[in-house]
Amino acid sequence: MSTAPQPTQELRRTPLYDEHVRLGGRLVPFAGWEMPVQYRGVTDEHRAVRTAAGIFDTSHMGEIFLRGEHSAAVVDHLITNDASRLADGQALYTCACNEAGTILDDLLIYRVAQDHWLIVCNASNRDKIVAHVQSVAGDRCDVEDASDRLAMIALQGPRALEIAALLGDDGPALASLKGFHFRDATLAGVRCTVARTGYTGEDGIEMFCPSADAPALWRALLDKGAPLGVEPAGLGARDTLRLEARLSLYGNDIDETTNPLEAGLGWVVKLDKKDFIGRDALQRIKEQGLHRKLVGFEMVGRGIARHGYALLTTDGQRIGVCTSGSPGPTVGKNIGLGYVPVTSAEIGTPLLVDCRGRTIEAKIVKTPFYKRAS
Repeated sequence: MSTAPQPTQELRRTPLYDEHVRLGGRLVPFAGWEMPVQYRGVTDEHRAVRTAAGIFDTSHMGEIFLRGEHSAAVVDHLITNDASRLADGQALYTCACNEAGTILDDLLIYRVAQDHWLIVCNASNRDKIVAHVQSVAGDRCDVEDASDRLAMIALQGPRALEIAALLGDDGPALASLKGFHFRDATLAGVRCTVARTGYTGEDGIEMFCPSADAPALWRALLDKGAPLGVEPAGLGARDTLRLEARLSLYGNDIDETTNPLEAGLGWVVKLDKKDFIGRDALQRIKEQGLHRKLVGFEMVGRGIARHGYALLTTDGQRIGVCTSGSPGPTVGKNIGLGYVPVTSAEIGTPLLVDCRGRTIEAKIVKTPFYKRAS
């Protein structure tokens, strides 16, 4: 997740901006927003999520509602996964592709009812995806960009559900909420929608609430969760956590130059369902075979791979590029993801990483780098 300086622009602020300032968060530009990259420190926040819990402001994400008799058909045409298998109160992860089969965005889809759906997209792609959804929907259903009226807070970690229970109201009942299911609930007096989803490789929940109510919910989570070790966590820890769990980051590991099959997301591509955007292209790609794959690697020598660093054979020939890289605080190794030819993608294959002119030894390893105990 890049935190490098970006062109001067008027940055947007989430409803929790004042809370981040109060907590001493270090704010940086990200996808057009002023967001906290860290509070106490990336490694400390990462470890808090792995051992107890962390809360993240994810209010910069986009929320798009589709309503109407044909909304289910519109959603299913937009995405590679099969929304028709969802029941009310269920969610799924998917990609939205263009006709060439490359990825416009990766999304979470929530079925509120047969005629009522929620799409959550990445902040950097909000305008693009809203326009795409509106274009596909036409006059078949109503499309609402609800991003500005909703806030989103993620509570992640092995003690997340314990902390939610301490908020009272419907908090204790959330322990029975299944993975990739959601429900309406009241927490600390705030009405919200709670989903058992997340982007860290840990158990936890994500909460959608009216923007004006977000500060009260945020403060309640920190107050009630303090005895159980909860900490506010920023973009830095979010990135190291998701990388250890091999969760893709749009703009790094996937974008409009990559397709889901080469990115290791073939499991969200259902070629046997009714027609969807990009299906024919993805069918051809599958039949012709992949030329490259997104692989995980760990550094053998001393060095950290970063986005954009070249991946080389052991005799110095460039064969690919690192898409994500960082220290892995939980696994205790410097790790990365990158695209290499299929012929060079076997686990155990040695690589060199060009770290600003220094070639550092690495090897391809099985992913995810980290998987929580079930």
